[in-house]
Amino acid sequence: MIKKILVSTGGSGGHVIPAKILYEHLSKKTEVIISTDKRGYKYLDKNLNNVEIVDTPKLNNVFLLPYNLIIISFLTIKSFFLLKKKNIDCLFSTGGYMSLPLVLAAKILNLKIYLIEPNLVLGRANKIFLKSCKKIFCYTDKVKRFPEIYKDKLVIIKPLVRKEYYSTKVKEISNNKLNLLIVGGSQGAKIFDNNLKNSIVSLSKEFSIKIIHQTNEKNISKLKDFYNKNNVENFIFNYDSNFVDIASDADLCITRAGATTLAELSILNKPFIAIPLPSSKDNHQFENANFYLNKSCCWLIEQSVFEEKIDHLLREIFKNKSDLLKKKDNLKKLNYQNTWINVNQKILSIINEN
Repeated sequence: MIKKILVSTGGSGGHVIPAKILYEHLSKKTEVIISTDKRGYKYLDKNLNNVEIVDTPKLNNVFLLPYNLIIISFLTIKSFFLLKKKNIDCLFSTGGYMSLPLVLAAKILNLKIYLIEPNLVLGRANKIFLKSCKKIFCYTDKVKRFPEIYKDKLVIIKPLVRKEYYSTKVKEISNNKLNLLIVGGSQGAKIFDNNLKNSIVSLSKEFSIKIIHQTNEKNISKLKDFYNKNNVENFIFNYDSNFVDIASDADLCITRAGATTLAELSILNKPFIAIPLPSSKDNHQFENANFYLNKSCCWLIEQSVFEEKIDHLLREIFKNKSDLLKKKDNLKKLNYQNTWINVNQKILSIINEN
């Protein structure tokens, strides 16, 4: 039985939220510590005591690379002593450059290493450590760029979704009014804030609509004023709000294609229009969305044609809800028997194997 686990994460909400969910799964059975960088710390509960900061520098600047490699070497030594001091038995990593020092230190100490890959493209850090890990948890066996030689390490689990999502009552689609949820993710999405407003105002003149818009905190007043001025019913909120309660009131969502956001919308049976972030590493957001598209659970529009296509698509959905209802039904089928307990038991059974 594993006695003490460290979960390594950091960076954006897309890395930290799966780590928080993993913490919740594991902490009921054993002691768990989360390690994150300063960017990731803002997504954690500040009342959480078992948090360690390992602030790994980004590796995307060629000129600073030699200096940053020295910093990573220092942080690896720091991580080595952290793992020893805390008597860690095994390490989970949600990927990203933030994980490098801790996974390197765990490898030196010959600890059990488990990887989490929520995206449909294998992350670069996870690919580096595939040889060293015992298992890698993925949401499908169709992960792009996954080396065939390591397929025996692959464990398929249902997406890591917060516990409260499983018990949330799913709202039925209304014939009278459609609630449109717009989600920019932890990084926000300027294209949604700036390039979608006029289409929504135009739609509101033909259809009964309410806008539920997640945006950067500094844009809340500006968007609220715009919608109020144009007589569009609205609720504007930021990333830190209680997303599950807000999203449960939506009929349709426009969103980026981070793995966690799509998994949350999926389990809530919320059909979505995905606009993948084109700059996402290895185009993983496109592959995340394409997974649901192939199961007829969503629509997908690439950002380069977003402005010319979104207005027409929304009008078609609003005029005829049959496709919306069909996608909602497909999401229900996709999440059949997806429960917190099933995910929990799968993870625990794997890490307790000899």
